[in-house]
Amino acid sequence: MPSTTYRRAALWLLCAASILPYFIDLGGSSIWDANEAFYVETPREMIQRGDFVSPTFNYLPRLNKPVLSYWIVSAFYKVFGVSVGVQRLPIALGAVTMILTAFVLARAGADPPAGAGRRGTATESALWAAAGLAVAPRLMMFGRRIFIDIYISMFMALTLLFFALAERYPDRRRLFLLLMYASVGLGMLTKGPVAAALPALVFAIYLVVHGELRRVREMMIPAGIIVVLAIVVPWYAALYHRYGWTYITSFFVGENIARYTEGLGVETRRGPLFYIPVVFSDSFPWSLCLFGAAGLWLAEWRAPHGHTENAARLALRVRTLLWLWVLGIVAFFTFSAAKQDLYIFPIVPAVAALAGLFVARETEDGTPARPLSLRITAAVIGLLLAVAGAATLYIFQAAGKVYALDGAAFVGAAAAIGGAVALVLALANRARAALAVVLLSLITLNWAFVIRVLPSFERYKPVPPISAAIRERMADGDVVAHYNVALPSMVYYLGRHIEILFDQEAFLQVLRGDRKVFAVLSASDYAQLLPMIRTSGVETCVLDRRPTVNIKLKAVLARDPLPEVLLITNRCR
Repeated sequence: MPSTTYRRAALWLLCAASILPYFIDLGGSSIWDANEAFYVETPREMIQRGDFVSPTFNYLPRLNKPVLSYWIVSAFYKVFGVSVGVQRLPIALGAVTMILTAFVLARAGADPPAGAGRRGTATESALWAAAGLAVAPRLMMFGRRIFIDIYISMFMALTLLFFALAERYPDRRRLFLLLMYASVGLGMLTKGPVAAALPALVFAIYLVVHGELRRVREMMIPAGIIVVLAIVVPWYAALYHRYGWTYITSFFVGENIARYTEGLGVETRRGPLFYIPVVFSDSFPWSLCLFGAAGLWLAEWRAPHGHTENAARLALRVRTLLWLWVLGIVAFFTFSAAKQDLYIFPIVPAVAALAGLFVARETEDGTPARPLSLRITAAVIGLLLAVAGAATLYIFQAAGKVYALDGAAFVGAAAAIGGAVALVLALANRARAALAVVLLSLITLNWAFVIRVLPSFERYKPVPPISAAIRERMADGDVVAHYNVALPSMVYYLGRHIEILFDQEAFLQVLRGDRKVFAVLSASDYAQLLPMIRTSGVETCVLDRRPTVNIKLKAVLARDPLPEVLLITNRCR
């Protein structure tokens, strides 16, 4: 059996092993108190109220985002029942769709078997791209907890994919363009107009670069508008019928225009270089292949194409499109007043595809197209992985038992050893073997993360045990209140409204009321408020206290005591 067959078989196995952790023990860990809480609870309230037009969270209107994400989770709830694991299943499917998108993009961007004097490496390019994206630590973490950003990234990546396929296979352009417009509509119903504006910008630049702006007439724009409107308008029409322009205007003006131009709702302002490290961290390890891929693309772009067959020219156009997608999205958000790392996450399938094409590219004799560049890239990836693993071991060793996480030492060791082996192989001029070791190390790391680290992290999630303590004592008419804490998942675990308070006097007023109050706040805030509580004549006592994680590296290394969240009540007897 040829060595290339063995290599492809090994890559298929690595791909399968890298994708499985996205679906393991999805319900084994509790809700993350950030983005995820809203996409677990809001669909549950939709089903409970029988209202699929007006989303609510904490039984209050939540119309700052379009509705499709909630509908998707609601559909899964209807089929499989309401649970955290069921909510995470469509997130995992969205992440895997992005991996498959990278696979197909790499195939579309690969030269044909006899194109440009190179061997056919389409399948290997696709496998390297898919495996590299599947093991990316950021996608693994996001694919198990961040619904809306995974889905807008998925729909935008599908928009890119179908446009690329329309360019690569002109005989099926109409079908691919219709699928592209359907992806745009679904993206707009997920996050808003950015799903249409950004692809339109990139695709226009693509046509300008090739001197083909007149081809915009071939893009079936009238039919596309009809497809997009058919997907988007029904919900907005129902929303208008119920509330008029109030929420529609606030979303388009406030959540989109004002956020981009003025940074509305964003406290931290970031500089123009903010996205450079994000590009490399989001798609690590394959993001480091971008340097070699850029050199390869420039050499091909400058080379004469007069005698190059049409399929090879179309493949080069796809690779150019991938670069424009990455650069266009990063540039667009670089000029935004509100910069968040996840805004550019739709680039990761394109980055993975470019990396896969770079790694698999061969000359006629079967050697890598740019062996020195590939060798250097593999060595740098191995070095960084080894350093990251050693740093993980050091951090958790220094933190001692204060931040004990099962499996953390194994994760650090897997990264350190795998990175070191990859570095040695790269220096021995076995770059692809080095990158295969990197994939295997990250697969091992991700499996350990899912099976060992995540379950042990539950000890630092205060909401489930505090919710259980409230349920044991709570009666109808009692008040549950949060003061100056962000623990939205408690709404799901208690299945009831919670008073969210940040004003000190308003919180004291609730405690002084004639109803029994269960209040959740930090230990430091309670210590600060206690003299005022006593002065007001209210007796309070602590019913439960739970540690939370302080994610600041300085605090971890200093072994600072973990901050605590308290459950108090104003009816101690």
